[in-house]
Amino acid sequence: MTNSDEVVAPIAPQASHRRSWKATTLRLVRIIGILIFSAAQPANGQGKTRPTALTHVSVIDTADGSTQRDVTVLIKGNRVAEIGADVTIPTDALILDERGNYLIPGLWDMHVHTAFGGWFPAAKQIMFPLFIANGVTGVRDMGSVLPRIRSWRNEIRSGTLLGPRIVMAGPMLDGPRPSYPASIAIHDPSEARNSVRRLKQQGVDFIKVQSGIPRDAYFAVADEAKKEGLTFVGHVPDAVRATEGSDAGQKSIEHFTGIFEGCSEREDQLLIGPKGPHIFVQTYSAQRAEALIRELAKNQTWQVPTLVTERVQWLIEDIASGAHPLAKYAPAFWKDQTWKIVTELIRRQLANEPISDRRRFVQLELETTRLMHAAGIPFMAGTDTAPGPYVMPGFSIHDELELFVAAGFTPLEALQTATLNPAKFLGMTKDLGTVTTGKIADLVLLTADPLQDISNTRRIATVIVNGRLLSRDKLDQMLNRVRELSSRPKSSQERIVGRSK
Repeated sequence: MTNSDEVVAPIAPQASHRRSWKATTLRLVRIIGILIFSAAQPANGQGKTRPTALTHVSVIDTADGSTQRDVTVLIKGNRVAEIGADVTIPTDALILDERGNYLIPGLWDMHVHTAFGGWFPAAKQIMFPLFIANGVTGVRDMGSVLPRIRSWRNEIRSGTLLGPRIVMAGPMLDGPRPSYPASIAIHDPSEARNSVRRLKQQGVDFIKVQSGIPRDAYFAVADEAKKEGLTFVGHVPDAVRATEGSDAGQKSIEHFTGIFEGCSEREDQLLIGPKGPHIFVQTYSAQRAEALIRELAKNQTWQVPTLVTERVQWLIEDIASGAHPLAKYAPAFWKDQTWKIVTELIRRQLANEPISDRRRFVQLELETTRLMHAAGIPFMAGTDTAPGPYVMPGFSIHDELELFVAAGFTPLEALQTATLNPAKFLGMTKDLGTVTTGKIADLVLLTADPLQDISNTRRIATVIVNGRLLSRDKLDQMLNRVRELSSRPKSSQERIVGRSK
């Protein structure tokens, strides 16, 4: 796993005595122009603002992988108004020369937790800037305290808070003894149905199920969600087969829950007994895997494997040893309390089998990702940030894209998991997912081509959030503010959470 400041660090031009005075002047003019324009805009890019013309830019089509080179992208308000080689630029427009830069849609992290009980004080001040600074302009929140996440979403929509678009589940539906905060304890089908109806009334976008929910309650959730017009997603519960969940209409499966049970010759035993990398590796059946993949492909059951978090939990020795380059962005409370609790939980319950089995299992996850992808099963990028130690908001999405490429995706296919595919899954292709005339201006300018090397998604020059331009300098200011806040004493960070609600 790669974690470094390269994700959002300025990409310095090659030092050369041959650099022309004209090129240097153009760069300075561009920076000054963005800074002035950014400062003048409202937080959400709405209202009366000057149009922006990105000239000489290369636009990547995330649908077919083609690249329109040396074109102008005109942004008016929070929409892409026009794209082409002969765009008429309004006289009052801000004109930015993007020669050598590549324009892609804003990225989505489709599995996050932002208001995770008391686990992450100052999350609002830490997570949202880290998302934006890394080009993440949308997130699917898979379990958070509902009043708080709903308030933050409303602030972002109104423009009083700079952050990514949020689609949310609110609290997760778990078994009688939930394992995590932001959960509802479900004992029986009646409680399951009542919870689905209540969450619908409270404005959630979908229902998230956890591993411990009883079998009969799970199928009650599936039925009630369908009646209420809600999708349901999440874990395949311990007592349910992945094929059953897929057939019941679960729209996405997270972390490959239920998948390796279904690939095992001992699936019946694993539904009621202990499970883990050793038995998954020892009892893996290629024939059963093929049958399971065929069923998931038929139902088009989306997969969000959270490969970066899977590596953390199975190979914690590699992650938790020594200094970490992103530790400076994590508040003391996260590192000294929450991450220690989670690390101990991982060591006790997950990383307690031979390291050879765990390493083989992590490789098997990549192999299974490749097989599923080849069979036409749709994938999305999600990281399970921030509960996992050092699965840092924003930074981790770039790790996830690189792991998809390691699993056999092309750079375009990996990029689609964080752009076009989330828009398809959410039914938002009219507004998002590609750089297209008429769509919302959630965009990222890169200094290198991500279709040549997916790690180039880290080379961010500018982020555009709902039409608002954030220059490299502005993004660095945001990161420096996070570092400053994270360096404060733990008691100071605990007090901040009261102002975040």
